[in-house]
Amino acid sequence: MGAGPGEHNYLTVMGQNLLAQADVILYDALIDPELLNLVKKTCVQIPVGKRGEGPSTSQADINQWLVEYCGQGYQVVRLKSGDPFVFGRTTAEVLALKSAGCSVEVYPGISSALAAPLLAGIPLTDVHCSQHFTVLSAHAPANLNWSVLAQMDTLVILMGGRQLATIVHQLRQNGQPAQHPIAIIRWGGRRQQQIWTGTLGNIVADTWGESLSPCVIVVGKVVSLRTTLGLSFPTNTEYAHRSDSAGLTMGTASTGSDLPLTGKTILVTRAVAQSTAFRQSLISAGATVIDMPALKIGPPSSWEGLDTAIASLDRFDWLILTSANGVTGFLERLFQAGLDTRALASLKIAVVGRKTAKTLEQQGLKADYIPPDFVADALVEHFPGGDRLTGQTLLFPRVESGGRDVLVKQLTAKGATVAEVAAYQSRCPEEIDPKALYALQAQAVDVVTFASSKTVRYFYQLVQQALEDSDAETLEQWLNPLTIASIGPQTSLTCQELLGRVDIEAQEYTLDGLTQSIVSHYRA
Repeated sequence: MGAGPGEHNYLTVMGQNLLAQADVILYDALIDPELLNLVKKTCVQIPVGKRGEGPSTSQADINQWLVEYCGQGYQVVRLKSGDPFVFGRTTAEVLALKSAGCSVEVYPGISSALAAPLLAGIPLTDVHCSQHFTVLSAHAPANLNWSVLAQMDTLVILMGGRQLATIVHQLRQNGQPAQHPIAIIRWGGRRQQQIWTGTLGNIVADTWGESLSPCVIVVGKVVSLRTTLGLSFPTNTEYAHRSDSAGLTMGTASTGSDLPLTGKTILVTRAVAQSTAFRQSLISAGATVIDMPALKIGPPSSWEGLDTAIASLDRFDWLILTSANGVTGFLERLFQAGLDTRALASLKIAVVGRKTAKTLEQQGLKADYIPPDFVADALVEHFPGGDRLTGQTLLFPRVESGGRDVLVKQLTAKGATVAEVAAYQSRCPEEIDPKALYALQAQAVDVVTFASSKTVRYFYQLVQQALEDSDAETLEQWLNPLTIASIGPQTSLTCQELLGRVDIEAQEYTLDGLTQSIVSHYRA
């Protein structure tokens, strides 16, 4: 089946239904990764490449996988960019399946040959200047009859980005004038769509050094109608609103040029349950967001320490909370013990971070102390009582392992007694998310964001694990195209240690601050 030219908005309704039923999906590199959100959690997802400058699975292997999975009784979807019968190499796959006795159905998709010119405001036919158009692939330009093609009213050329100079030369050699109009539409139908217009005489020089692939090239007088028509198209925000009402939620934003992160793909490494607001702030700024959860939040290995503390809350002077997870883990256990927030009446509460405070407020509690900076060091530096905390007993529900010990050490040095108890545990997922892996391999990610040192460590661990299965890629190949964005100094130190650099550090050590710093980076 065809995935259409780009954004999920151009997938057919039939396509959406089939993806939801799929047990196995084999997909091309040029599909929108967000389409993979439509499949079942149990669906086997197999990327097969099929992009000119990237690694691809051999056609023989693809045919074999299709036959093997179909033979096991699975519902298999072979998802191709555009339309499967327009330069989709579908014939070989259908014949292989038919030979193996497998049932095959083919479903259309909107071809980029039709959609990209339309979304660039270029009509392919016109009563005055284009009675016909010809669609061709420039994958092997030496095999084409350029003397015939040069006589066509309008040419729509796929797979021609790296062959632009050859295309122009052949058309000029066969009689088309230097002033003949041409347009190049890169990533047609996506938020990062780019359009170059010119003539056969200047287009090569005007696009020198630009990355043109994947693109659709239009040659003909109809290109000049783009300015005359002055068309505008519904934004992806409008489409997303319609999709959301149908139960389809995607990470897309307006194509408006006023959005600072338009055309940028950002990888979010926070746990999925905690990344909603952060994702939305990036999407609102125009970004495409891909989730690569590098943390799994769950219960600690034992509740004994926390249960003991809850049973004797009256012996504590302060409750210290440094994360939203700490708030949630502590209060859920408090409620399970048959108590409510009135049990905390004798305690003062100190929190680190605006989100921690907000999570607390959602349970009807207000912090007695929030340090001016959103880091644990600031809590110690400005803690009420200064350097004289002798006799103060502090309850500190925290992550079971892997957290920083500086807060406990410094408060203890000031004379306080700190009771550390495990309220939750954060673990590394078993493997990298398939959509994130695909995006990293295709070098389709612009920015990777880190909200804690743990997300950096686990990201590094997951990437190293994925690289063990690949002989072609190296860590440097994956990291070099990425802008590395950190929420604060401690996270930045871990980035430097494991990834070798930090490109963006939030000025305010919050997720909102991280979003603003990314926006400022690209506005500069």
